[in-house]
Amino acid sequence: MPAADAILPDLALSAAAFDRRGDLRPDPGLLPRLLADPATRVVRLVGDRAEVVDDASGPRLVVGAPDARDPDRLALYLGEVDDTAWVGVVADDLQTAVPADVGPDDDAWRTLRQVGADLDDVGAAAFTTTLALANWHRAHGHCPRCGRPTEPDLSGWIRRCAHDGSEHYPRTDMAVIMAVVDADDRILLARGRGFRQGGMSVLAGFVEPGETLSAAVAREVREEVGVEVADVTYLGDQPWPFPTSLMLGFTARALGTDLRLQEEEIEEARWFSREDLRRAVEDGTVLVSGRISISRRLVEHWYGGPLDAPEVRLR
Repeated sequence: MPAADAILPDLALSAAAFDRRGDLRPDPGLLPRLLADPATRVVRLVGDRAEVVDDASGPRLVVGAPDARDPDRLALYLGEVDDTAWVGVVADDLQTAVPADVGPDDDAWRTLRQVGADLDDVGAAAFTTTLALANWHRAHGHCPRCGRPTEPDLSGWIRRCAHDGSEHYPRTDMAVIMAVVDADDRILLARGRGFRQGGMSVLAGFVEPGETLSAAVAREVREEVGVEVADVTYLGDQPWPFPTSLMLGFTARALGTDLRLQEEEIEEARWFSREDLRRAVEDGTVLVSGRISISRRLVEHWYGGPLDAPEVRLR
């Protein structure tokens, strides 16, 4: 493990803000009781958006008491904060009330990508967990064994097949993301196919079955740019519910600098010194990931401080 001061602190979306109280989830009466209690704090998700307001400290997630329609919606027990129960509710029936073109400056419904870096720890954790669970539920409505419909159980934390009784648990896809640095202390950034023009990021990829994390880092770098690496070092991790990933951040030392791009995945890749990157970001020829992402934090960890860069989505 790296020294404590080498690990990325305060990654967006990563605070353990809730006591998840997994011991309460098996109680079939838990959600009905909570949704009948005005003291329960409810976060409503519509599609991939939640309601947000701005106050003096920045954006704040709108939470409130349950309403009469919530018992008929998909409800997800999030846990407790200071002995107060929180529930995420998937209110897709309100879809027509949420404009499709809500922008990042609108005092209305926003995506986690838009506001996640600026929410307080509880708001970010509530939004992240609700979105991750909702994405999983939406994609797993049928049993993979028999094809019959499944139903939510354990307060929203599993789905159960009524036909064969099988239990199905939320999926989290592990992905490694790595800042590769060469002998001259240059960082490797790449533009994946589908990235917006100028968008560049560190390399990333999913962990394969039977593979260690360090092996996944080495394989992905080798496959995507043809570079061998060593000294793979963990720096931090971040839940990334787009739709259901966990990003595991690393640094790695490049053993060479010749690049052979995996054409179907990588459109462009370059080595950057700090001065190269500063100039490219300043003149707009390179766009880096937004502040919400561990990708940005890995680049800034190498850079030595924050980058003065606009908030953009690379894809």
